[in-house]
Amino acid sequence: MTEDFSKLAEEVIARCRKLATFSEDAGGTRRTFLSAPLRDCHREVSLWMKPLGMTVSVDAVGNLRGIYPGASPGAPRILIGSHLDSVPNAGAFDGILGVVIAIGLVESLDGQKLPFGIEVVGFSEEEGVRFGVPFIGSRALVGRVDEELLRRKDANGISIRKAIQDFGLNPNEISRAVLSDDCLGYFEFHIEQGPVLESLGRPLGVVEAIVGQNRLEFVFSGQANHAGTTPMNLRHDALAAAAEWIVAVETLAQRAPGLVATVGFVEAKPGATNVITGAARATLDIRHASDRVRTESLDELIRQAESIAARRGLTVTWKTLLAQNAVAMDPFMTEQIEKAVQKSGCEPHRMASGAGHDAMILAEKVPAAMIFLRSPGGISHDPSESVHLDDVAKALECGRHLLMQLAASREFLGRTCRA
Repeated sequence: MTEDFSKLAEEVIARCRKLATFSEDAGGTRRTFLSAPLRDCHREVSLWMKPLGMTVSVDAVGNLRGIYPGASPGAPRILIGSHLDSVPNAGAFDGILGVVIAIGLVESLDGQKLPFGIEVVGFSEEEGVRFGVPFIGSRALVGRVDEELLRRKDANGISIRKAIQDFGLNPNEISRAVLSDDCLGYFEFHIEQGPVLESLGRPLGVVEAIVGQNRLEFVFSGQANHAGTTPMNLRHDALAAAAEWIVAVETLAQRAPGLVATVGFVEAKPGATNVITGAARATLDIRHASDRVRTESLDELIRQAESIAARRGLTVTWKTLLAQNAVAMDPFMTEQIEKAVQKSGCEPHRMASGAGHDAMILAEKVPAAMIFLRSPGGISHDPSESVHLDDVAKALECGRHLLMQLAASREFLGRTCRA
């Protein structure tokens, strides 16, 4: 394939930066589940899809879905996409790049029809910012949005069900978002969000697996009291207990190769300068490619939290916010991506993703795979997040090769969606 994708890559980058201007915050990018800026995203992205002959809709959890038809009526389809939401103070490319590249691939077909249709999906929620649980968008496609999830509330006391209704959608229609049996697979382009590809000097990576992860919330409960009149040996300081445990989390993770563990949020109550903390809430994010290593490490951190609390005369409770096993990407699709990377003139590098992605949820129901783009400086979840123009062009070229390979594969065309 001799086509030059540089001009299309320029358009992809410009579109990503345009979407970054749709934000809940002035002077930065923050776009959470079913916020007003997400509606702006839907409008803008729809304007890019409709001229390509795509049928555009929004499902009952706010996923934007654009369908480019196949060569014949009733043809099966593949999904290409990523998420449209962002973290606070975000960059322009995490998630969004995968949606815009998918549209670029449809545009590159210039009206050509394949043996399968292409559904571009922009998931409404992946980051877990507003409601503390991630993947609401992709969960809907595999039938994992239940009443318990819909009752979950944000910091303003608004439930997911109410947020859906306020956005003008009907939560009773969520079941219609579930993938039908004519879906052959899903693949996703995403920035690496780390330094590996840059250190190797390679523009694209082939994701073999996504690490497993657990997210938990711990609450250390002690006794609030006067900071000036309570002797040190008679205190039951919840924040001090949490602090000791946070150091234990870091120490354990440093000893276990491949393990990462993060306490990313701490809240002290009552939160006054002259009051000993009575309750401290802290989150834990723990990840590893081995489910066994991750589980054993989590058990040890729970034991240490209990031990620290008992020694200090406190109690500790915890609840699980997310428990996701490591997910292997589909071997056939991974092999096809590797071939497409090679055809694009790049040396493929197989790797695991240390971050969670919608592909790990879709893999429950359809064959799923991922392609990483190099992250300059390894930076993500920050306004300085960026991509190289040549890398985006290579990703588009790789995607075109992949589409043509799959279109010519009897093995792929004979697949069906898992029940």
